[in-house]
Amino acid sequence: MGSQGVRENPREHVTRAVVTGGAGFVGSRLCEVLLDSGAEVVCLDSLLTGRTENLAAVRTHERFRFEQCDIAEGLSSRGVRAAVRPGVDLVLHLASPASPVDYLEHPLETLDAGSRGTRAALDLAQDQGARFVLASTSEVYGDPQVHPQDEGYWGNVSSVGPRSVYDESKRFGEALTAGYRRALGTDTGIVRIFNTYGPRMRERDGRVVPTFIRQALAGEPLTVAGDGSQTRSLCYVDDLVAALLAFARSGHPGSMNLGNPHELSVRRIADDVLAATGSASRIEHVERPTDDPGMRCPDIGLARAELGWEPQVSWQDGLARTVEWFRSRSRDAA
Repeated sequence: MGSQGVRENPREHVTRAVVTGGAGFVGSRLCEVLLDSGAEVVCLDSLLTGRTENLAAVRTHERFRFEQCDIAEGLSSRGVRAAVRPGVDLVLHLASPASPVDYLEHPLETLDAGSRGTRAALDLAQDQGARFVLASTSEVYGDPQVHPQDEGYWGNVSSVGPRSVYDESKRFGEALTAGYRRALGTDTGIVRIFNTYGPRMRERDGRVVPTFIRQALAGEPLTVAGDGSQTRSLCYVDDLVAALLAFARSGHPGSMNLGNPHELSVRRIADDVLAATGSASRIEHVERPTDDPGMRCPDIGLARAELGWEPQVSWQDGLARTVEWFRSRSRDAA
């Protein structure tokens, strides 16, 4: 897991958790780790971008239940009501399209997930007396003018640009989460997740790591946006999941950055993918998308101080694991 840096905390062990968006890349791994810790897990997912194959390792687990539902439509269906029994002590709200390809294709669903979906998940936590954690995003910082970004930075976000459906839905979700804490005393917390990668990413979700790996393994040109000097900081999924659970158990209100402060240029990421795959693909420069951030790097001082957490998996090791996972899928499909 790479979680040895996480500090022990005094909060009670999680016994029953609800994970919205639990069939996604991060959510499915979170479900597994919660089950490994002894918790009961209810996974809610509309399957708009999540995949049931991500849950293959847990579908038959005696403490796991999956219900297909759109959290933005509420939790009133009979199946969901039966699954979400009293005694929930943690609600982790990850439901939302999260890649540029997905939120640009599903703009209204993305806005609904951040607004109505967040409210439904908050109501569940409030009714159950549970801890609520909102998985927000580094995108709330927009194309930042402060570097690295700390939690006190208010961001540089276009409220009407094409990416705003995701950026502003998360910013509204943060405001709603803070409002429930102030007005109702709900035990809420907000994390801002920076670029995360690892197995189970969809090949064509538009994010840089799976895109480059898919292209490299297929012998296609690696499409680097602009000159490739823009930066990303990439956190391996197991490190992120360790941080999410440490934050959930800490009781901290947030907002708190979770990510890897090791900054890489997009061109460097492309070169490293070529080396890791042994591909002879060439680099092809393409136009940069609108509002594409030029810099993205978290200040994780707060997470270090409050959780005793920092990433443990190196970029080289995480990339090798991710490449092998994509290779195995290619072999299985052959």
